Amino acid sequence: MSAINAGTPLLITGMKMSREEFIEAWENEPNLKCAELIDGTVFVSSPVSLDHGLYESLMVAWLRAYSSKAPGLMCATNVTSYLQESAPQPDVSLFRSDVGMEARGKYPAGAPVIAVEVCVSSRDYDFGPKKALYQRAGVQEYITVETFSKAITWRTLVDGSYENLPVDDAGIIRSRALPGLWLDVAAFWREDDDALRECVRRGLAEVRGDVG
Repeated sequence: MSAINAGTPLLITGMKMSREEFIEAWENEPNLKCAELIDGTVFVSSPVSLDHGLYESLMVAWLRAYSSKAPGLMCATNVTSYLQESAPQPDVSLFRSDVGMEARGKYPAGAPVIAVEVCVSSRDYDFGPKKALYQRAGVQEYITVETFSKAITWRTLVDGSYENLPVDDAGIIRSRALPGLWLDVAAFWREDDDALRECVRRGLAEVRGDVG
């Protein structure tokens, strides 16, 4: 008898279930906002801290500055995705607009181009099972933002494994999967939205051969 058939349980970190059982249980818990199923194991997030919310919003603003100028892309926050038999909920995702959808039209079925996780209390989880899932499922680039150590790690998929992208002499990280998507690391940590958008503008201008 499945966990759902036995009477829908509260989702608790460490529970084992299928993706179908997980989604059904979650949809029967309307007050639960953040939960994930990674390789058959449930993870329920802690309450979101101010630091987490702040840096997540900066990542959203940065990726939207890019996606608004790059047709065929869409930026979303906290969207549950169907990846293989798992159901992760990245803090921020950048999807191609033709991503497949499940029959109910709720959840994207397939890997985002980029997934972002803000790590406050979840570093071991984000660097461990979630990173392994994203790599295996073909998420092209995976960014982690560590709020305590003020560290950004941007990984790109090369021959099925993640490699870290370098920070150049100007303090900029440049995407390989999405031409022109540049991140000014110092501007991010000083919470400078204008500088983040300007860095994206310069990246796109270089790729397109624009002047000025």
